[in-house]
Amino acid sequence: MSWKWTEAEVALDDDEIVTRVRAGDREAYDLLVARHTASAYRTAVLLGAGPDAEDVIQEAFVKAYRKLSRYRGDASFRSWLLAIVANESRNLHRSRGRRDGLVLRAAAADPATEATEADGLGAVLAAERRAALVAALRRLPARDREVITCRYLLDLTEEETVTVLGLPRGTVKSRTHRALAKLRGLLDREVAHRG
Repeated sequence: MSWKWTEAEVALDDDEIVTRVRAGDREAYDLLVARHTASAYRTAVLLGAGPDAEDVIQEAFVKAYRKLSRYRGDASFRSWLLAIVANESRNLHRSRGRRDGLVLRAAAADPATEATEADGLGAVLAAERRAALVAALRRLPARDREVITCRYLLDLTEEETVTVLGLPRGTVKSRTHRALAKLRGLLDREVAHRG
């Protein structure tokens, strides 16, 4: 397995690499793995795989390789792969019998926000806001958490979210709108409750 690629190989787009893999160049798949491991891992964690995220993405990459003949190029390879990661994450939930969002623990520890909060009071307030957001996200139904996770925590486009969740575009739009409204309502109640 070669982890050194030429500039020409690195410059190839995913569809060109997929074509090479289909033609028998197994090492070209390593480039796809290297290119998409970070986003696949992040997706698995944010969709609740937690400490099993590495196992989930490994299984997803193996399945993607085996099913590469089914990749039609209608969506980007990244979206197609992340859909497999999302399915593997769901399978993990079913097999463990857990449905709560471990993803929210990852969202609760956002070092970027902590770094920008210089004073102690600001850090405390930021931690309280983050805790309120995490608590509100946990109270959302799983399907609402998934769409919020894809659109805002993973920063996927609407089209990528359609592919990852395997839903029609209109469903993604309406579910995102309703999930945000529910989240706002939960956060408003939390603020009112705290006084």
